[in-house]
Amino acid sequence: MHLHPVPNGFDLILDNRPILRHRHDAPCLFVGRGEERMDMYRGNFDIEDYVVERTPLRHTAVSGQDIAFSSSAGEPARLILTVTGQGADAVIAFSSQDSSINRVWLRVAAEADEHIWGGGEQMSYFDLRRRRFPIWTSEPGVGRDKSTEITFKADVTGKSGGDYWNTNYPQPTYLSSRRYALHVETTAYSVLDFRRESFHEIETWAVPDRIELTARPTFIDLVEALSARFGRQPPLPEWVYDGAIVGLKDGARSFERLDAIVRAGAKVSGLWCEDWVGLRHTSFGARLFWDWRANEERYPDLPQRIAQLRERGIRFLGYVNPYLAVDGSLFPEAEAAGYFATDGGGKTALVDFGEFDCGVIDFTNPDAAAWFADRVIGRNMLDYGLSGWMADFGEYLPIDVKLANGVDACLMHNAWPTLWAEVNARAVASRGQTGEALFFMRAGYTGVQKYCPLLWGGDQSVDFSRHDGLVTVISGALSSGLLGNAYHHSDIGGYTSLFGNVRTAELCMRWAEMAAFTPVMRTHEGNRPRDNLQIDQDEEVLAHFARMTRIYVHLAPYLKSLVAEASARGVPAQRPLFLHFEDDPRTYTIQDAYLYGPDLLVAPVSQAGASQWSVYLPGGADWVHPWSGRRFTGGQDVTVDAPLGQPPVFYRAGSSCSDLFSALSGL
Repeated sequence: MHLHPVPNGFDLILDNRPILRHRHDAPCLFVGRGEERMDMYRGNFDIEDYVVERTPLRHTAVSGQDIAFSSSAGEPARLILTVTGQGADAVIAFSSQDSSINRVWLRVAAEADEHIWGGGEQMSYFDLRRRRFPIWTSEPGVGRDKSTEITFKADVTGKSGGDYWNTNYPQPTYLSSRRYALHVETTAYSVLDFRRESFHEIETWAVPDRIELTARPTFIDLVEALSARFGRQPPLPEWVYDGAIVGLKDGARSFERLDAIVRAGAKVSGLWCEDWVGLRHTSFGARLFWDWRANEERYPDLPQRIAQLRERGIRFLGYVNPYLAVDGSLFPEAEAAGYFATDGGGKTALVDFGEFDCGVIDFTNPDAAAWFADRVIGRNMLDYGLSGWMADFGEYLPIDVKLANGVDACLMHNAWPTLWAEVNARAVASRGQTGEALFFMRAGYTGVQKYCPLLWGGDQSVDFSRHDGLVTVISGALSSGLLGNAYHHSDIGGYTSLFGNVRTAELCMRWAEMAAFTPVMRTHEGNRPRDNLQIDQDEEVLAHFARMTRIYVHLAPYLKSLVAEASARGVPAQRPLFLHFEDDPRTYTIQDAYLYGPDLLVAPVSQAGASQWSVYLPGGADWVHPWSGRRFTGGQDVTVDAPLGQPPVFYRAGSSCSDLFSALSGL
C-alpha cells in the first residue's frame, strides 16, 4: 500500500491498483447523520433513512500513515484514517473525532468495465455491478421480484415479498475483476453501491472499525486469502458421500417411506426429520414445535430407530433454531436462569413467529450460550443420537431487544448469525464430533465461515422463477463460495408454496439433476407437504431421483478431492467459470452455470419445458459431453440435447478423472 500526497489531496495505491483518489473538488469521504426507521415483521424489514447531514470532507492533512479529514482548511478533523499494510494487504482504520457522526460514505476508485462479486450470498445477481446492495440479514422474501404477482401478494398479505438484494446471508465484502478484495469490518447496516462507473460507494450507518484490502495476482489466490481471513470449514463427514439426505416430516411413517425410497434404488446417507420435535399447524402450513427435544409421541422408540438406521449406514438428522416457544418445556428453564433477551421493561422479550410466541436466547450472555450449546444441542441432540441438523433462523434478532453485552440490537443484528453458528460449532466440538456431525445454515455474516460447515440456500419458491427459483441457488453458491464458504446446497424441489404455486414433477427432477453435482444432496417436503409433490409419490420422479443419487455417489472420489482442496486452500467446490478461466472475459458474468471443481462444468436446466440447452464453454480447453461423447472446442456457445436425466454437464478433456466422468453415461 502506497499513500501519495498531492497538492489537493492524495492517492492510495494497493499493489499498483488505485483504491482511493481524493481531491478537494472530488472528495472520497463524506460523513453526517441519519435518522433511520426500521420495522420488522416476522424476519422481514421495512427500512428507510432520513439523512440529516451529508458533508463532503474536502480538506485532508497527511502525516505519516494518518489522513485527517475536515470540511475545510482550518477546521478541526472530523475523521482520521490510518493506513497500514504489508505487501499486497492493507488496512484502513477509522477514528471518529466527532461523536455526532453516524453515517459514513466512502468512494472507492472504479473502472468502467470492472466486474464485482461477493456481498455474501446474493441470489439474484452474481455480478453486482450497476446495482445497489443493502447489507442486512433478513428473510429473503417470497418471489423477490416486485414485478411479479406472487411478490405482490406476499407483500400485501405478509410484508414478505422481498427484493433482489434481500438475503439471509449478506456480508460487506466484495471481489473486483481488478484482482483485489475489500472487506468492511462493521456489523452496522451498510450498503455496497456499484452503480457509478468511476467509483463504488460504501455506506455505513456507524463509523466502521476498518476496511481491509487484499490484492493477489490470480482469482484463486484471492479466494484462498479470503478463506484464510474468515476461517475454513472442517471437511464434510465421510457418511455424506454415501448418498442423499432424505427430508421427511411424517412422524413414524417417515421410516416406512424411507424404506420404499431405498427399495427404489436410491442411495441414502441420512434421514432428516425436522418434525422430530413435533408439529403445530398454522395458516402458513405445518410448523415445527419449537421446543428442542424429541417428541416420542410423534416418533416412538426414536433412539432405537436411530441406532437401527446407523447399522444400515444411514444417519438421523433433526432441526433446531435459537428461539424457544412459550408453551414448550425449555422456556421456563431458560427464563428462570435469565437466558432470554429482554424488552424495555426488563422482562423476557417475546417475538411473534406467526401464530405462536417465542423467547430469544441471548447469545451475548456467555452462560446462555453455554447452556444452549450443552443442554439443548449437546444433551438433547448429539447425545440423543442425531448426526446433524438444520440450524435455522439466525437472521431474526429483533432490533428493539436489550442484550446482556449492552450493545444496541441494531448493531448486533447482523452479527447474530455468526454467534448462532458459533454456538452450534462449540456444541459439536464439545462432543468431539467436528467433521462428523453436520449442521447447515441459511443465515450468515462475516466470520460464519469459521463455524458453519455447510450453507443451504434458504427457502426458494417451488418453481423456475428468475429471482426465487432453481437458478438462484447457483448464484448463491458462487457468491458465497468466493468468500470462503466451500460447501453449499439447497432444498431439492424448493420450499415455499403459497398462492397456489406448487411443485411439478419436472421441477423436482431438474432440481435433483443439479443437486447431484453439489457437495450435498438433500430433499425437503416444503412448507405445505400435502399440497406439493414429494419424491416418493410419483414413480418417474422417484426413479429419476434414485438415479441422480447414484450419480452423486459415483462422483464421490472427485468430491473428496474437492473437499481436500477446500481444507487446504479454502477453494469452494462450486466455482465461477472465471476462477479457472480468468483470461476469458465472457466468463465474468455467467451465473447460470458453474465449475464443479476444476474439471466439470455444470449448466442446470432452469426453465420449464426445455429439452435442449445452450451453454458457453470457456476457451483454453476442450470439453466432452458425457451423455453423447461429443467433444467441443472451448470459447464458443454450444447447444446440446438435455432430456430429463441428462443434465448439461461437460468435463475437461484430458482430466485425470476422465474415466470417472465418461462412465456417467452408463449409470
